[in-house]
Amino acid sequence: MIIKKYTGKTEEEAKLKAENELGPSVVSLNVKTISAGGLRGLLGRKSYEVTAAVEEDELKSSKGASKAKVKAAAGTAKISEPAPADTKVSAPVKKAIDINASLEAYNKQISGSKSLSGEESAPVKDTASQAGISRQEANRMSRALTQKRRDEESDDQSGDLEDRIDALQQYIDEHLDRKESASDGINLSSDSDKRMEVIRMLYRTLVSNEVDEHYANALTDELSKSVNSASGLDYILSNAYQKLILKFGEPNVLKAGVKKPKVVFFIGPTGVGKTTTIAKIASRLKVTEKKNIALATSDTYRIAATEQLQIYADILNIPMVVVYTADELNKMIEKLLDFDVILVDTAGFSHKNDSQKSELESFLKGVDGKYEKDVYLVLSATTKYNDLKQIADSYSNLTKYSLIFTKLDETSCMGNLLNIRLYTDSDIAYVTVGQNVPDDIEVFDPQKTVKHLLGGK
Repeated sequence: MIIKKYTGKTEEEAKLKAENELGPSVVSLNVKTISAGGLRGLLGRKSYEVTAAVEEDELKSSKGASKAKVKAAAGTAKISEPAPADTKVSAPVKKAIDINASLEAYNKQISGSKSLSGEESAPVKDTASQAGISRQEANRMSRALTQKRRDEESDDQSGDLEDRIDALQQYIDEHLDRKESASDGINLSSDSDKRMEVIRMLYRTLVSNEVDEHYANALTDELSKSVNSASGLDYILSNAYQKLILKFGEPNVLKAGVKKPKVVFFIGPTGVGKTTTIAKIASRLKVTEKKNIALATSDTYRIAATEQLQIYADILNIPMVVVYTADELNKMIEKLLDFDVILVDTAGFSHKNDSQKSELESFLKGVDGKYEKDVYLVLSATTKYNDLKQIADSYSNLTKYSLIFTKLDETSCMGNLLNIRLYTDSDIAYVTVGQNVPDDIEVFDPQKTVKHLLGGK
């Protein structure tokens, strides 16, 4: 489904713009009255914003005819020439085309023979009079057009919630299941039907991003209860956005402790990238935050594991220690009391391996209580949700932890981040997006992730 916004001086004009671009099958989801600011607002001038939608299949079927209209309209090189009869362009649309063409030429004239896009052009004389409007009106319309284009080119991530919701409206159609929507047979004749269809669209978008149906249903149930007869599309989208942000919570970023040193364990299954992740975080702490850090590893199972961590330690010019037993761990910490943080790599193993699980538990519980301790469970975003649940359950029996998700660059679906966040009730701290050390790691951004879950880029 394609969802777009159109504005006009009247509701009919806005709807006409939607119909002209999206075709006769377009459906108006929402109509909003916008009061003009400044002196125009005092004079009572208003405009109307229509949120319109059309199924992509229906849009494609009318695409050929629309192209013919645009081509015919573009062929009118002279403003004074009427549109060819076979284009069937209505009078209001014809006038809009002529005025827009005139304003383009007029802007070139008043901006020193440069168009708004910066292209050079020859001066144009008396353009306003050719369009049948006064110079004052042309100036006003020119300023409006310039402002409109500046708004369209502004950064979508300005931090304003309304801007982000507008962007989500444009993106939400990209991940919809069109076949399912078509088979629903929904009659969008009432506002209530339109609101419920938007909620169903959100549900399908979440599921297509591999959000578990249980959590997707819970969210849409909350939305259904919160909307009322006055709720518009903007309200539903912003409500969904805000609820998901709250469900993710704030990232639990690693910080140096009050007492030195803080001991930080990185645990998780094999192949998720624990060692590389440790190197990225170590670099961030050492170079960016100027912390005094050390590395340690208890991973004596994997071939060349200690060598890999030693290479990173040499690059950062920090110590690296190999620890074989839990008893050695506290002795190692005592030798590093001047350090702010000790990052400890652990052996990855299958969550079904009880012997290695017991060994890890002895390390985690063997740290003397006088030292601060953090634990991060490192998981791959590409792992199946059912497997992630079993892994999370296995480590939850050992300790409390925060989450780090790796390999986000290897998947287009972010649903597992929400699934495991809600399943474990553990905070997400970092995500990694590649193998490059130290660049390919980010503090978890709930807003960016929610935008993606709702159909954004």
